Amino acid sequence: MSAAALVAGIVVAGCASLGVRPSRMLEAKSAFELSAQKPLESAKLVFKGTEGWDVYNCSVPFRFDGGRYIFGRVEKHEKWVASHIALFRETAKDEWTRDERFNELELEDPYVQIVKGELIVGGTFIKRDAQGKFLTYIGRFFRGKDPLSLRHFADGPDQMKDIRMVELKNGRIGVFSRPRGEDVRKKYGSEAVVGYFEIENLDEFTAEKAQNAEIIPGLFGKDEWGGCNQGYAMKDGRILVAAHLSCSGPAATNGIPRQIYMNAAFVFDPAAFRATEPKIVATRSFYPCNEPKAPSLDDCVFTSGFVFRDDGLVDIYTGLCDADEARCTVPASVIGVSKCELLAPLE
Repeated sequence: MSAAALVAGIVVAGCASLGVRPSRMLEAKSAFELSAQKPLESAKLVFKGTEGWDVYNCSVPFRFDGGRYIFGRVEKHEKWVASHIALFRETAKDEWTRDERFNELELEDPYVQIVKGELIVGGTFIKRDAQGKFLTYIGRFFRGKDPLSLRHFADGPDQMKDIRMVELKNGRIGVFSRPRGEDVRKKYGSEAVVGYFEIENLDEFTAEKAQNAEIIPGLFGKDEWGGCNQGYAMKDGRILVAAHLSCSGPAATNGIPRQIYMNAAFVFDPAAFRATEPKIVATRSFYPCNEPKAPSLDDCVFTSGFVFRDDGLVDIYTGLCDADEARCTVPASVIGVSKCELLAPLE
């Protein structure tokens, strides 16, 4: 299963309800879906050049070579942990065509960012033994002047996904980490937490710093999990985070508890080391029907990121049930931040 997992049913601002339980999350999700304005647009993306393969859990779109591009996770529908990422150029609205110039990387769930004038591409790298059997996973990072000149420059800690970087107004680089596991659950109650630290330049990033980052309080309640998917530096020094929130839900048709993921957003203030409480911005119901990779993933949306449009609307890009990529359009007020507040959006 991919790293997608955002349990977002929290719509109250602030950090007051740290004790929110999964049942409360599910109630909040239902309340959101009953009261939220339906998306102004909703579409499943079409990918050309990968017929017979699923493309999902993509990066947010970005500009290159006079066009719009996106990285996508490419995998056979019946396979697990057998992914690579490909580069796609937008050739029509919600249509993306594979760029054969790109040397595809053995990664899952790609993300992109511009840091110090360089394109950063990250994702989950699966480590295998000599026979190709799964051993563990890490976050792996590449950098270059464009997608065609990427070189590997760093790895994260063992068994940590969803590490994200963002260049701040002061020129420093903010880094979000995401420890997860039984040790985290025992210490914090939630299944995952989000850490944060800053570096002066990319060469200062180390797995040790990510592993030991200070934890942002109040993001997840007992048995919940989530993570950062894309960071957007704001002009006032804060960071808008496109995130995912997750919890377990009722058993699916295969008898396995559902992994419920929701698109979410919060704002983090590095100076105060405090975040607003994550709010739901979209759920599975906002997107077209599709065939999930497994029945237990039929209520799963893994956030790619936000594209702030000039008309005051925001396109939310998301992986859909570990099988497709989709987009929906909402007013910027749903996110809680407008384009004019951002320092340098990717588009």
